[in-house]
Order: sequence, then C-alpha cells, then structure tokens
Amino acid sequence: MKRTHLISSSLLLATAATLGLAGANATTAAADAGGRPDTYVLQGDAASPVGSKFEGIGADEVRGLFYVSEVTGGEIHRGSVRTEQTEEWLKGDGTDGRFTARGITVDAEGNVYVAGGPNGIGTGRPDLWVYSKEGELLAALRVPGTADAFLNDVAIGRDGAAYFTNSNDPQLFRVAQGANGWEATLFADATGTITRSIGFNLGGIVLSADRSAFVVAQGNVGRMWRFDARTGEVGEIATDTDLVNADGLVRRGNRLTVVRNFSRMVATLRVSADGSRLVTLGQEASAADRVLTTAKNLHGRVLYVDSKFDEAVASGPYEIVTDPTR
Repeated sequence: MKRTHLISSSLLLATAATLGLAGANATTAAADAGGRPDTYVLQGDAASPVGSKFEGIGADEVRGLFYVSEVTGGEIHRGSVRTEQTEEWLKGDGTDGRFTARGITVDAEGNVYVAGGPNGIGTGRPDLWVYSKEGELLAALRVPGTADAFLNDVAIGRDGAAYFTNSNDPQLFRVAQGANGWEATLFADATGTITRSIGFNLGGIVLSADRSAFVVAQGNVGRMWRFDARTGEVGEIATDTDLVNADGLVRRGNRLTVVRNFSRMVATLRVSADGSRLVTLGQEASAADRVLTTAKNLHGRVLYVDSKFDEAVASGPYEIVTDPTR
C-alpha cells in the first residue's frame, strides 16, 4: 500500500472519491471499525537478488502481535494489529544458523517457535528455533532420527508443547523444555498409514476444539489427517471437497479455514469438536495476483500471508491481508 504524509484521513478519502479511486488504488490503507488496517506492509530485503518471499505467520492474542517468516533469508518480521507498518524483528542470512524460515506459532508465554523448512537438510544447521518474546534465542535444534526433515508448520498442543509437521516424511515432532533444557522428540510417525508422495506432504496443523487431536493437511494430495494429541494415533478425516494445495489451516470454533496456495482458493469447512469430521461449507477464489500460504486468527480477524511465490523475482508491496479475495 502507498504511504501518506501529513494529510488528514478525511481529506484523503474525499480526494479518492473525487478521483474515482477505490480499493488498492486509494492513497491510504482502509481500516475496520476498530481502526485497524485491513492490510499490513512487510519490510522487504533490498539486498536479495530474488526479492523477499514469505510463508508463515504466528499470532500472539494476548499482546496483539503477529510474526511472519521470510523464506528468502530467514528473517522474522513482527507487526501489531493496530499498525500498518511492520518491522524486521530477527535478522536472517545465517543469524542463529537460519537461512530460511517457514511456519511460526506463539505459546501462552509469548515464546515464538520457528520451523526451518529445508534449513537443516544437507547442512547440519538447525531445523527449528525457539525465541522469547524479547527476541532472545532459547533453542536452536535439529530433530532426531532423520537427516532430511522439512519442518513446515507448527501448533501448540494441549500440553503447551509445540508440534511441528514434516513435509517429507509423515511425522510430527514435539518441542518443549525438559529437565535438561529444550529438546525435540519424535511424537508421531505415520509411515504405513500416510503415503509419502511427490511434493509437500504434511503441512498445516491446528489443534481441535476439545484439544484432543491435531488436524493436519497433506496438501500435495488434498487429504486431511487426525493425530491424537495424547497417543499420536493417526486416522484419515473424510472430506467432500477438493483440498489439493491445502496449506495454512485456521480453526475458529467449529469453522476451519483451509488456504489452498497455488490453487488460489480458500475453503471453509465445519469441523467436529474432536477433529474427526469435516463438512464443506463453501469455497471462494482468492485474489488472482496473490499466492496466499498460511494464515492465523488474531483479535477476531484472519490474517493471510501473500507469499510472492508466483514471482521469480519478488517485488513489493509485501503484504499481509485480511480479505483473501482482494
């Protein structure tokens, strides 16, 4: 969105109306009834030869903050629900061994968990990181038992631990602080139940309303899976709609929003309290000039990441949007 200087919002709106400007062509960001912007602007990396591309978003409901991961470099950006402009919160390009970043979530203490995607594959670098709300590095970990984990997304479980999906093998990893410090352990391995297919396998993850299970998307084949939050037992969730390219998942009560990145669709489904049943309520096309990836609910609105994955060399504006169709 374009920036404005010392001009009143009423004058800007009057000018826009006079010129017949609307939506993205207006010279100021629209706001909701609470005065919050409908679009948030991310700071791009001018030094990157491919521009800036983004993927994950984490929400801190208590503090009204959100965190966004940059794939190209691994920077972590932070914004407030009431401010259009965001800031670079953590540097990338090798900071704490982080050259790329994917899913993000925030726990009740404000700790920020970052999934590294392919960061550790063939490099020995960390697969994930944990930071305090002040930005202090608490842990930089590799997951056990595999050398090619692609940690995609992450959610907080009923026990307060963070659970990461693996897009290569059908696994969930648990990260928590134990007697000997922070550690990553294998929580569930669904090999034999979930078939590894070409492309990105397990991705988006949310906790069910009754906190008994995780709902997990396998985007490359459009299937949904239920992982018991206590035992790790896995079962398929039947679906009655196309969910290929399912990426980010957002649950609000019994409504599940599924962001279907390159399909440029957003599906809405009714999900049972235990995560075992899904019924489609509808699908709508997302904006044709955006590839939305993940999303999170924050203070009653869903914030969607415009990834720029469809651009060989990404260019601004880099945005988080609240209306996926615009």
